[in-house]
Amino acid sequence: MTRLERILYLNRILLSEMPQYLEEAATFPKTESAERRLLRSLMNVRPPRPLREDFLKEQDILLTEETAAKGIVTLADLSPASSHAPNLFLWQGDITRLAADAIVNAANSALLGCFVPCHGCIDNAIHSAAGLRLRDACHALMQEQGHEEPAGQAKITPAFNLPSRYVLHTVGPIVAPRGGAYEPTAEDGKLLANCYRSCLDLAENHHLASIAFCCISTGEFHYPNRPAAELAIQTVTDWLSASRSPMKVVFNVFKDEDAFIYGELLKNL
Repeated sequence: MTRLERILYLNRILLSEMPQYLEEAATFPKTESAERRLLRSLMNVRPPRPLREDFLKEQDILLTEETAAKGIVTLADLSPASSHAPNLFLWQGDITRLAADAIVNAANSALLGCFVPCHGCIDNAIHSAAGLRLRDACHALMQEQGHEEPAGQAKITPAFNLPSRYVLHTVGPIVAPRGGAYEPTAEDGKLLANCYRSCLDLAENHHLASIAFCCISTGEFHYPNRPAAELAIQTVTDWLSASRSPMKVVFNVFKDEDAFIYGELLKNL
């Protein structure tokens, strides 16, 4: 089966499950890139429910090939961010390429991933690269919990088609605008610090040796970038010092602004 044949096959299965999208799907050009965008869109909007084994087999082949094509980044490829902090690393790029023991997903309170087709948030990127098993695993956790995920806590799932072993899902604080600007409150800061601590505690409890953090709450949740970075680095360094853990921590950034901020702060540790 060629790549295009596999994509078309997966699209047919999803459209048979969700015929309400047939008319819209017909407007997509019959090119590989357009059909792949359609597949991602359908995966994004598909609610959690049992998955066909033939779909899972072909989905996993496709996503595994795409992960390999993007290039997997291991901790051996990275250098410590500071000579004074040999366990801390800074890497700018797509977090779905990182082969850490766990990567951190900035989730929403439903914890099911982003349902907006091809949205640019990290939640969408992680679920899209991991595959639909990730949404089902999150759904099982939420069904067992029986309520939405509070800010500042964390849950763990397998990473499925990602190169990491696990995904840690945490819900950061949503910063409200005040006087025309987004200014975090003391409670916002407490919740954001709890996100980092909860993920580190969860990783430690599962005997993980490395964890990669995204910039929690700085995107759709509007936490200002520099205060978020300062809090992230302080919380992580305090936790490592108090726990005496040898865990390696990667600060993963995507934007140049965050790369500059984290680079400056880590250099001055």
